[in-house]
Amino acid sequence: MPERETIRVEVAYALPERQFLVAIDIDSGSTLGDAIRVSGVLEAHPEIDLDKNRTGIFSRLTKLDKVLSDGDRVEIYRPLTADPREVRRELAKLGKTMGRDN
Repeated sequence: MPERETIRVEVAYALPERQFLVAIDIDSGSTLGDAIRVSGVLEAHPEIDLDKNRTGIFSRLTKLDKVLSDGDRVEIYRPLTADPREVRRELAKLGKTMGRDN
């Protein structure tokens, strides 16, 4: 019987205080969703809801059915806690910009 071909990918989920990051070997042809399920991140972080949390590969939004390539970094994104436009407005009122003080 021929050996199954595998690829190595990383699965990442960042929280403000720490990050879940694990490298896994998975069958070639596996999807982003497969990697998330195999990684153990859903068990470690039950707050993740794949119907609500966005996902991506190297900071690019990607659907769960995307077939992975060797070396991909699968990312699970948390919902925004503040509207970036509102934050910029508030900073502008204070005479500041995002990322630096004037």
